[in-house]
Amino acid sequence: MAVNETLSTYSDWSYTSGLAVYVLAMAAYAAEYAFGRKPEQAKASALVGAGAPAPEPVQPGRIAEPPRATVPERAGRIAVLLTGLGALFHFGSLLLRGLATSRWPLGNMYEYVSAVVLVAVVAWLVLLRKHNVRRLGMFVLLPMVILLFLAWSVLYAKAAPLVPALRSYWIVIHVSVIVVASGLFLLPGVASMLYLVRRANEDNPARLASFASKLPDTDTLDRIAYRVTVFCFPLFTFGIIAGAIWAESAWGRYWGWDPKEIVAFVSWVIYAAYLHARATAGWRGKPAAWINIFGWASVVFNLFFINMVVAGLHSYAGV
Repeated sequence: MAVNETLSTYSDWSYTSGLAVYVLAMAAYAAEYAFGRKPEQAKASALVGAGAPAPEPVQPGRIAEPPRATVPERAGRIAVLLTGLGALFHFGSLLLRGLATSRWPLGNMYEYVSAVVLVAVVAWLVLLRKHNVRRLGMFVLLPMVILLFLAWSVLYAKAAPLVPALRSYWIVIHVSVIVVASGLFLLPGVASMLYLVRRANEDNPARLASFASKLPDTDTLDRIAYRVTVFCFPLFTFGIIAGAIWAESAWGRYWGWDPKEIVAFVSWVIYAAYLHARATAGWRGKPAAWINIFGWASVVFNLFFINMVVAGLHSYAGV
């Protein structure tokens, strides 16, 4: 089927526009983090200190105006709006790529990485509605921007029909679920790394760095990492099972210890170990966080090294 080159061009423009907006959003997040107050200072500013004048009483029938946002707080709000705008451009790039090729837009590494990052961005926006963790925005968007830049500069592939091996309805099921799981795993990976940074400083308050003191507390970071992983792990499990079913349909066997299958199984074991460690006394905290980070590292390793370097039935080498 012929490719609509006009829609393909619009897809590329939408992709680069989304990437540029993400960079601006990351800069705004960084401004809020660098110049914003520490969480303890923000709480203290809301209280009346000893000996401070009492607040002016509100007259009956008059609505008290909320305190005005500081410049860093405004930068943070702008960052969230820019993130949402970037996600719209980003989604548009995948939608236009699919329309241009009349297929599911997950046919090569460029599209795959783009979709993984889009899932991570949407998950981040949802997380912001549940938790007051906007200060993490700079750290969350950094790996996303790096992945999108690599996808555009190294992995880019022109719009084209699917290769014969991927022409199956299973690409919508198996690949899509793995994309969602991989994107979601980014958030607990970042949260666990920041947990270790914050924990290292809390263990020695005398050297609590200004950088780490602006991070959310360790309980919040640990809770985010755990809850997102709990939600994501069943999806990842289903994705592996769906892949085995597709393998039997395509190659006549459910499991053949292909390199990608091996690393996917290793990732599954690591995340299962994390969930077990997180629920086991003596393994919570640092040990569990390290296991979670190893899990995310295995997902990234599978995404790039196995797909592009190691030869196998799942390889996208040369794409």
